[in-house]
Amino acid sequence: MKGLLHGIDVSNWQGAVNWAGHADNGIAFAFAKATEGDGWTDRYFAQNWHGMRESWIVCGAYHFGRPKGDPAEHARHFLQTIKAAGGLRRGDLVALDLESNDGLKPEKVADYARRWCHHVERLGGVRPFVYTYQWFADAGNCAGLGEYPLWIASPARARGEPIVPRPWQRWTIHQYSNSPLDRNVFRGSRHELTRLGFDPR
Repeated sequence: MKGLLHGIDVSNWQGAVNWAGHADNGIAFAFAKATEGDGWTDRYFAQNWHGMRESWIVCGAYHFGRPKGDPAEHARHFLQTIKAAGGLRRGDLVALDLESNDGLKPEKVADYARRWCHHVERLGGVRPFVYTYQWFADAGNCAGLGEYPLWIASPARARGEPIVPRPWQRWTIHQYSNSPLDRNVFRGSRHELTRLGFDPR
């Protein structure tokens, strides 16, 4: 069995993050919240982006999806926010946090997510991860997203043993704990993880 690479994810709720300290404690990758909707930007994102890079942690950025909005505008806002913080480099990761339906039916939520991912791939040149929960996917909100790597939030399951919902057949990142900090694992090496990230070629 492959070893597990350890990571965390953060947002403005954590305030200033001691990235050097996390790196010293074995954190190899991380995701920081960048945006939500088409106008909100996490005020700590640029600081987190630089901190991860300076500490040699694999950099990840995520967008909190608001399915009532325009996925193209949301994708542009997300990518522009990353660009303003220094841009994408080889191996950097991006993700869509898909856990709110904004009161819409599952097919509308899934359509928003597919279109957001498509725009990020086309405009940013990187395939997003999709972060979600089993119950949210089981409700049909993730239809058609099986081609994207699954980042599954499943804190009730043992580390590295989440239940994989449809339409996926395997998990890529498992968020196994959310207290006092969101903790994640990737089954594989740093090289295998960064191969799923941005490639400027």
